[in-house]
Amino acid sequence: MTTVTTPAPRTRRRRLLDGRTLGVVRWLAPVALLLLWQLGSALGWISERALPAPSLVLQAGWETIRSGELLSALEISGLRVAEGLVLGGLAGILLGVLVGSSRIADATIDPNLQILRALPHLGMIPLFIIWFGIYELPKVLMVALGAMFPLYLNTVSALRQVNTRLLETATVLGFSRWQRFVRVILPSSAPQILVGLRQSLAIAWITLIVCEQINATSGIGYMINNARDFYRLDVIIFCLVVYGALGMVTDAIVRVLERRALAYRN
Repeated sequence: MTTVTTPAPRTRRRRLLDGRTLGVVRWLAPVALLLLWQLGSALGWISERALPAPSLVLQAGWETIRSGELLSALEISGLRVAEGLVLGGLAGILLGVLVGSSRIADATIDPNLQILRALPHLGMIPLFIIWFGIYELPKVLMVALGAMFPLYLNTVSALRQVNTRLLETATVLGFSRWQRFVRVILPSSAPQILVGLRQSLAIAWITLIVCEQINATSGIGYMINNARDFYRLDVIIFCLVVYGALGMVTDAIVRVLERRALAYRN
């Protein structure tokens, strides 16, 4: 005679909380929040003067899309972030390689960079305007300054954590300095450098939104500033959602590159 055992409560709970279920919940949670937001606005619990309903935000966003204003702003803001990220990223990686591989550079360059890193870089916007004018250059340089330090710190840390046994093996095999860097140091450092790139992207977008609201005549930040003057909360919220979406998309792109670049580790 065989006995049938019923699953324990913990087992059932684990089945309910498997990866697929949690994935669905992660998608449904924001949707539920939007529905509650819309319901609260419809019932008058949430004042439209303080927080417009999602439907009004979408309507305002569609207006900016139809007029072409959003596309133009995306092109300008995207170009500023791209230029600042390339400039700051190259500076951060090059300085990180120099400091991480040289004790002299560590003693002479790193202290000055740490002092500069301790300063709130957004507080330097007035100084950058005085130095570089009021056009595109100060915005790009501010983005570059914000994006530089995460890559710099992660590059230095990654270089210092390279396995010494791998370097010793490369030396025994007769690798030149360049070969050691390309075949040993760079692959070992890539994961942490890519983490720094993701951090730099987030800081780049945050820096840009502040710069475009202080002194700009174009871009998404300018749209927010202009909407504030006309008390268009729906446009402001929509632009903030666009900023968040851009940050998520660029981060997802870096994650895809990370998976492909580090496929050999799987």
